[in-house]
This record gives sequence, C-alpha cells and structure tokens, in this order.
Amino acid sequence: MTNPDSTNNAVRAAFDGARATLDAFIADSDCMDGVVALADMIEACLGQGPGGRLHACGNGGSMCDAMHFVEEWTGRFRGDRAALSALSMGDPSQLTCIANDFGFDEIFARQVEANGRAGDLLLVISTSGNSANLVRAVEAAKERGMKTAALLGKGGGELLGLVDHGIVVPLATTSDRIQEVHIKIIHTVIEAVERRLFPENY
Repeated sequence: MTNPDSTNNAVRAAFDGARATLDAFIADSDCMDGVVALADMIEACLGQGPGGRLHACGNGGSMCDAMHFVEEWTGRFRGDRAALSALSMGDPSQLTCIANDFGFDEIFARQVEANGRAGDLLLVISTSGNSANLVRAVEAAKERGMKTAALLGKGGGELLGLVDHGIVVPLATTSDRIQEVHIKIIHTVIEAVERRLFPENY
C-alpha cells in the first residue's frame, strides 16, 4: 500500500524544487537580462511587418513548448489583436518524410531551408543543448541570414556557442525543472512583446 506521507512529501518536494529553480533564475541578472534581450529580438523580427517570421523547434517536451510558443503568436495571448507570423516544426508528415529520406538530424534543417528567410528568427528549445538536429537547424538558419536564439539547460551544451542569443536555466539538472522555466520564459517574452506592439491590450 502506498504511504500517504511519502506521496505528500514527494509532492511537496517537487513544488519546492520548482520554486528553487525559478528563484535561482530570477536571482541571476544574466538570465533576467537575457529574457529582455530575447523580447527585443522577437520585436525586431515581427516589427518588419509581413516579412518577419518566427520559427521554433525542439524534441519531445521541447517540441510541445515550441508549438505552444508559436500558437500564442498566431492566436492570441491576453486579448484580440492581429495574427503574427510564426511556424513550429511539428508536422508529423514532414518530420517522418525528412527523417526517412535524409536522416533524423535533418528534420528541422530541411524545414528551415524551405521556409526561413533573412531577417526571420529561429528559436530552438533544448534541455541539454546538444541535440544534433537542433544544431543543424541553427546552422541552416545562419546560412540564410536568420537570427537564432535558444532556451537551454544543463550549462547550454553545444548550442550555446552557436546561437546569437542563449538563455540557460541555472541550478536544475533534470528536464522537467528546466522545461518548467522554459515555459515561463516563453509566456513572459510574449507578454513583453505584446505590451510593446499592442499596448491597448494592457
């Protein structure tokens, strides 16, 4: 039989761990400045008008975060406003086609090659920073004159040295804690940009 006290302790520890990770992020001035800088990059991209587009990708839970990031721009966040151009790379037909024909490492790079343009912004999301398919996506984006940014964990990995701007979640060593801060960054950045572009919503 499950010990209720053990379950309660585990639940409490999970929330305490999440709070500690978020507190460490807030206490790090580089992290906070990094969120502002990412908002600046996104505003600059979208401020180009119809020509500026956001692209986002990740693996597993980070793909879900990339899709969440995109739907907030094409739908709405706090209030009705014009749709903003954003694409996530989560279409299973494209992913399986590219993986079958070119290998899994190319699943995002091929989509960047197809849809990315100079002045666009690619956001890659990774808890490790070492996913080969995200590295290839960044390389493809740079070849097309796109700006690149990353939400990362565990020190940032290889991606930190490749992107124009990276934000690394401190303290956390597990993917779940890192992803919890990633989604908070995503919502905070969207709010910051929307406040600038659509102040009437606030």
